Amino acid sequence: MRFRVSCHVEYDISFPSTLILNMHAQRNAAQIIAEEKFSVEPRVKTDEFIADGNANRFVRLETGRKKHLSINYEAVVDCEHQIIPASKIDYTPVVEMDRKAVPYLFPSRYCQSDRLGRLAWDLFGKIANPYEKVVAIVDWIHSNVEYVRGSTNSETSAYDTVTQRTGVCRDFAHLGIALCRALNISARYFSGYAYELEPPDFHACFEAYIGGRWLIFDATRLAHLNGLVRIGNGRDAADAAVASLFGRVRCTQMHVDCQLVAGQKYTPLDRKQIGRKGVSLELLKA
Repeated sequence: MRFRVSCHVEYDISFPSTLILNMHAQRNAAQIIAEEKFSVEPRVKTDEFIADGNANRFVRLETGRKKHLSINYEAVVDCEHQIIPASKIDYTPVVEMDRKAVPYLFPSRYCQSDRLGRLAWDLFGKIANPYEKVVAIVDWIHSNVEYVRGSTNSETSAYDTVTQRTGVCRDFAHLGIALCRALNISARYFSGYAYELEPPDFHACFEAYIGGRWLIFDATRLAHLNGLVRIGNGRDAADAAVASLFGRVRCTQMHVDCQLVAGQKYTPLDRKQIGRKGVSLELLKA
């Protein structure tokens, strides 16, 4: 599918600061960027780079003496979503796991899998099939955690979410990741643009490494799994924040959009289909 994504952000700046942005769509075998524009007004010094270990595309900005910045990003992206029958998705034991997936087994700042092990095994340990196990995790989070905008902050962790039972998309993702890791399933954070997300915004969910590939899951059920455009991946939100601010910087406006390019037929996957089919946003095995 071909999507047109865009983001407009404005910042007020009190003194010379640095911003590191991660709003560019990733480039990979399953996600081809056909068109792309990025601009900052007024012009400031920028540096685009890819950090070691993943394909996240960061832009570092030095504000200098500028007191206000207006940032625009727009791209047309061709996305390939692979649908895999659940019956063909096998467990990947740790001893056979790709080395690149191993770091996503460990606890991280927002995903304290070591503190949620007993809960994870009590709830899901008896489910033998790994794909069914992750689907059960997603269903449990959706049923037991209420989505409430503004209910959490940048310090909220998976342990906090399972205790408070409220959160937003990043909290749902962190809890899913932590429960998967507690069950010896590698899982990583996913940030992206989402088609037909209401209200329009950046969206967070997670991927689990099962059967030699990364499969996407969304416990909020707010986004279509075959309507996502990947921005970033990481152990948790700390690795894939849309904006990291170093200095006294305040966001005053943000508008995010993801539209289907005209002339295409789009059919979203519903919950019943997801129970039988996994969705991968990568063509090649990780």
